[in-house]
Amino acid sequence: MDKPPGNRICLYSTKQLDAILTGMAHQAAGFLVGRTQVAIVGVLRRGAPLADRLHQRLKHVYGLRDCLRLDLKIERYADDLSLLYPETRLTENAEHAALRLDGHTVLVVDDVMYRGHSMLRAVEYLARKQPAEMRTVVLVDRGAAKLPVRTDIVGVRLDVAPTDIIECKVPPYEDAFRIDLLQPAPGDNA
Repeated sequence: MDKPPGNRICLYSTKQLDAILTGMAHQAAGFLVGRTQVAIVGVLRRGAPLADRLHQRLKHVYGLRDCLRLDLKIERYADDLSLLYPETRLTENAEHAALRLDGHTVLVVDDVMYRGHSMLRAVEYLARKQPAEMRTVVLVDRGAAKLPVRTDIVGVRLDVAPTDIIECKVPPYEDAFRIDLLQPAPGDNA
């Protein structure tokens, strides 16, 4: 995918984000330590590797080893915030169709909370799996949610202009773990 034109500014480097993710793991541990059944769910694309990074910290620092890790494919917006689908699409993995989460504490992880469509769709879907408790985690909350979805754990809150784009760069999709702010070039329809 070509990078949209405009002014791109690095807001958070890998080192800064590693520290933020460690803080997020500390917060998540408060919900999870002592629970016998835990599921960490990543929202594809970038929420999945973030869920993996969070899980690794929880495993190594807090001893959370036996954890169900799964991903959900949810689509609505492209990375440049252009609308791909008028309705948020969740593609169910055939392996998840019969999945029950009775008694589980579930963490739902995504990269950016923008309008709330993807997170709401994930929470609705997972609620039908009967978890005991569900918490939401995002690396970036833009403070622009329009739906009744809250984030329980937020890495950073970035109140930016509606036309600006937050680009979360997360390996393996990008080379470096960072957050950029893209201010589209004048006249760009992004």
